[in-house]
Amino acid sequence: MGLIQREIERVGIATIGISIAREYSEKVRPPRTLFLHWPFGHPLGEPNKRSQHRAILFEAFRALYQIEQAGTIVDLPFRWRREKYTDYQPPTAAELAV
Repeated sequence: MGLIQREIERVGIATIGISIAREYSEKVRPPRTLFLHWPFGHPLGEPNKRSQHRAILFEAFRALYQIEQAGTIVDLPFRWRREKYTDYQPPTAAELAV
């Protein structure tokens, strides 16, 4: 995925990847990556957990605006099947301002 991200970024479109295999992301060094220590096949979380999916997507948008150095990998603190997302606060408009 990182190779594709670099090509997309080359034409001026910012990208972010969501990784569940940190060692591959470290080797490929995509422009921006979120890492989740979750099972393969579940980069956005558990099936039918809408609040979990939204939290991951919001964190992807936040990181897209905040990561400044290419190759940065952000470890998200969410735990597989042990998180409640009722208190999750999505990024504010100010955090997503360019």
